[in-house]
Amino acid sequence: MISFLGQCVSNLFTSIKYLCSREMRWRNMISQAAAISYDSLPISVIICFIAAAVIAIQVAKQFLLSGADTYIGGSIAIVIIREIAPGFAALAIGARAGTSIAAEIANMKVTSQVDAMKTLNVNPVGYYFTPRIVAGALTVPFVVIIAGFIGVLGGLLVSYLTIGLHPNRYINSVWLWINTRDLYICVFKAFIFGGLVSLVCATQGYMTSGGAKEVGISTTKAAIKSTVYLLAADLLINLVFYV
Repeated sequence: MISFLGQCVSNLFTSIKYLCSREMRWRNMISQAAAISYDSLPISVIICFIAAAVIAIQVAKQFLLSGADTYIGGSIAIVIIREIAPGFAALAIGARAGTSIAAEIANMKVTSQVDAMKTLNVNPVGYYFTPRIVAGALTVPFVVIIAGFIGVLGGLLVSYLTIGLHPNRYINSVWLWINTRDLYICVFKAFIFGGLVSLVCATQGYMTSGGAKEVGISTTKAAIKSTVYLLAADLLINLVFYV
């Protein structure tokens, strides 16, 4: 894991240098943004909606029985904005788009397409990594914002259907509990997670050697490692901003 982390850091610096050069092809970044975030938007929204609905089912009646029904909307919104939206959306993107990145680059590596890029005096790390990292970092926050909004609405819907909580009381609670700092941290998390998923999965794919069997193994490892690194980054960010 330490060796892999060092390789990720090295690839990140190489990608930053490539980004600062004039060799960056922004058309590739746009296509990667569509593959990473736009195509992952439906599953991210569904996951956040269901997660909010489950949380509302679990806490709504308990809050109502204790006379704290005015806190239902705020408590659900806090959980969604701080953790569920950035974390679950990033995990969904890692499972869908991240594994695709790993498989694509791993296939290029085992079929010698990467070696062909080197013979053309093109930096393969910068060419393959930079558009994916930039696309993930810039567009995943939009997915998280939309997923978080849908999640809060999901909590409102379930609270109304289960305990008859008036939407105005739910929305007022959300406005009282949520502040701009939470939104900024949510967007920052999404920015980090988007770039991290692309970096980890691309690095795992780039380290592949062998044949078709190794491509499948590398894709599986990419899913596992991206999940571990996402959770570790989430822990560190929470320690920095909320402790």
